[in-house]
Amino acid sequence: MSDTVAGLLQVALLLVLIGVCYVPFGDYMAKVYSSDRDWRIETALYRLIRVDAAADQRWPTYAAGLLGFSFVSIVLLYLLQRLQPLLPMSFGRGAVVPSMAFNTSISFVANTNWQSYIPEQVLGNTVQMAGLTVQNVVSSAVGMAVAVALIRGFVRSRTDRIGNFWVDLTRGSVRILLPFSLVAAILLMAMGVTMSLRSGTVITGVDGSSYMLPMAPTGSQEAIKELGTNGGGIFNANSAHPFESPNPLSNLFEIFLLLVIPVCLTRTFGAMVGNRRQGTVLLSVMGVLWGAMLALAWFAETHPNGSATIAAGSAMEGKEVRFGVPASVLFGVSTTGTSTGAVNSLHDSYTGGAGGVTLLTMLLGEVAPGGVGSGLYGILVIAVIAVFLAGLMVGRTPEYLGKKIGRREVTATAVSLLTMPTLVLIGAGLAIALPGTLDALNNDGAHGFSEVLYAYASAANNNGSAFAGITVTSNFFQSTLAVAILFGRYVPILAVLALAGSLAKQRRVDAGAGTLSTDKPLFGVLVGGTVVLVSALTFFPALALGPLAETLR
Repeated sequence: MSDTVAGLLQVALLLVLIGVCYVPFGDYMAKVYSSDRDWRIETALYRLIRVDAAADQRWPTYAAGLLGFSFVSIVLLYLLQRLQPLLPMSFGRGAVVPSMAFNTSISFVANTNWQSYIPEQVLGNTVQMAGLTVQNVVSSAVGMAVAVALIRGFVRSRTDRIGNFWVDLTRGSVRILLPFSLVAAILLMAMGVTMSLRSGTVITGVDGSSYMLPMAPTGSQEAIKELGTNGGGIFNANSAHPFESPNPLSNLFEIFLLLVIPVCLTRTFGAMVGNRRQGTVLLSVMGVLWGAMLALAWFAETHPNGSATIAAGSAMEGKEVRFGVPASVLFGVSTTGTSTGAVNSLHDSYTGGAGGVTLLTMLLGEVAPGGVGSGLYGILVIAVIAVFLAGLMVGRTPEYLGKKIGRREVTATAVSLLTMPTLVLIGAGLAIALPGTLDALNNDGAHGFSEVLYAYASAANNNGSAFAGITVTSNFFQSTLAVAILFGRYVPILAVLALAGSLAKQRRVDAGAGTLSTDKPLFGVLVGGTVVLVSALTFFPALALGPLAETLR
C-alpha cells in the first residue's frame, strides 16, 4: 500500500510540474518559431554557412536541406567512431567496427539512439561529447522543425512556402534545447548525477581487490538525453545506473524532462493556429492514452502471473530497489510513449502484460505524447485521417483547420502512417524466418517473439529501447535495424513535409454548417479511436503471438 501511495504521489507531482510549464513554455516555443528577429549568434551562424534567414522555402527545398544535413551528420559521426584512436580522451579504446559505427551513426542522427554496444567500454569522451551529444541536440531540433513546418501548412494560405529549415533548426537548438538542457544539467548534478572527464577511478573492494569504476561527463549528456527524447545512455545500464539517476528525485525529474517538450508543443500548436482549444484536444488524446497505458502496466506488474512473483507480491526482477515498481513503470511507459528509449529498468523482465504495454505504446505510433516534434506531427497526421473518415461517414468533403483534405493530403498521411507498420512487420518476419537469426535470442516461444517484435518496433518508431534478451551485434541485425531506423525516421518526415506544402497552397475556407468541429471533446474521441483502431487492426495478430500469449499462458 505504501508503494502505491508513493507512486500515486509521484504521478501527481509529475502532472503538476508539467501543468505549471504548459502555458509559458508552450507559448514561448510558439514565439521562437514565429518571431521575425534573429539573435546575434544566429545571424553570425547564418553568415558562416551562407544562409539567407529571410528566405522561405518550398517543401522540396526544405526537405533537401533536412536530408542533406542528416546525411553529412551520419558521415561525420561515422568517421568520429572509426577514427577514435586518433582523438583525445579516447582512453585507449579502439576504432568502432564498421557495422556498429554504421548502425550507431544512423541511430543517433535519426533521434533513435539505439545502442548495440557498451558505452563505457567502446566510446571515449570525445566521441560521446562531440559526436553523440551534438546529435542529441540537432536531431531533436530537426523533429521540432518538421512539426513547425506542418503547422505553417495549416496557417498559411495560397503559398508554396513553409519556412526555412536552417532557421528552424538553429532556433530550436539555440533558443530551446541548449539553454534548457544547460539548466537541467545543473539541476541533475545538484541531485547527485556525476560529471567527470576522467575515464574512471580505481576503488578497493571489501575483499581488498582493486576495480576500475568507469566515469563520464554524465550530467551534460543526461539532460539532453531526456529533454530531446533521445535516450542513449552514457553507461550501459542507462538511467538505472546510479551515476545517471542516483535517487527517486532525479528519476522523477528525468521523466519530467522527457515529457515536457512533447506535451507543451500541443500548446505551441494551438497558439500558432490561433485556436488554443485545438491544442487542448490533442493534449487530451495524448493524456488519456498515456494514462491508460500507465494503469495497465502498473496493474500487470503488481498482479503478476508467475509463482515466484506472486509469492513476492510484485515483479521486482530487473528493477532498481531505489525506484521500485511504480517509478519503474512510470518511466517505462513514458519513455516508450515519447520515443525516448531511456530505461531505468529492464523491460525484458517485465511481466507479459506490462512488457506488452511498453511494446503497444510504441506501436500506437508514439503519440502518447510522442517524441520532440515527432509526437506532434504524428498525432496531426492521425487527426487528418480522423477528419477524412468523418467526412466519408457524412458524405462531405473533409476539412481541418480551414483546409480541405483531398487526394494529395490523404496520400501523404497514408504514406506517413503505413511506413512504421511495414518496417516492423517485415523486419520481424525476416528475423524469425531466416535461418540462423534465432541464435540471437536468449528466450524461445512467445517471449522470444516479443523480443524480436520489440526490437523492430523500437527501431522503426525511433525509440531505441530494447528487450535485453536479444543480442543484436550480428551484421544482419545491425544492418536491418539501421534500415528500419533510417526509413522509419525520414519517410514519414518527407510525407509530412509534402502534406505541409500541399496545405499551404490551399486557400482557407470558412467553416459551414456541416463542418466538423475539431476543437471539441467529440473530435478528441474520434482521434483517440483512430489511433487505437489503426494499431489494433495492424498489430493484433503479432501481439497475440507475443505478449498476449505470454500473459494468458
